[in-house]
Amino acid sequence: MSEPDDSVQRKFQKELATGVVALVLLAVLARSEQALYGYQIAKQMEAGGGALGGKLSSLYPVLRNLDAAGLLDSFVEPSESGPPRRYYRITESGRSALTGWRSRWVEAREFVDSILDTLPEDRSR
Repeated sequence: MSEPDDSVQRKFQKELATGVVALVLLAVLARSEQALYGYQIAKQMEAGGGALGGKLSSLYPVLRNLDAAGLLDSFVEPSESGPPRRYYRITESGRSALTGWRSRWVEAREFVDSILDTLPEDRSR
């Protein structure tokens, strides 16, 4: 069997990452006891690797959208090593959304796994 075109692989990776960035972002902020700025959030998300590793170009727009939706609070503080930094923390509405999104993620993951688990073993490896 031939390998899928690189552009098809990249498109799938982008769509997969885009679909889960908001969920993971809320989870990162929910487990943090302090507000985090964008770079700190990105580093924690990259540490997980997988589908999101290095694919965080949508992080800042998602942060702004979640903030505008009231799922995050943000504030700006001066930085000693550069421009001011915007810090984010999850709100109670964000925690509630995270609970619902997590349930839907688990349901979707279980469904996808149930389908993928029925595929014949990949003998090309």
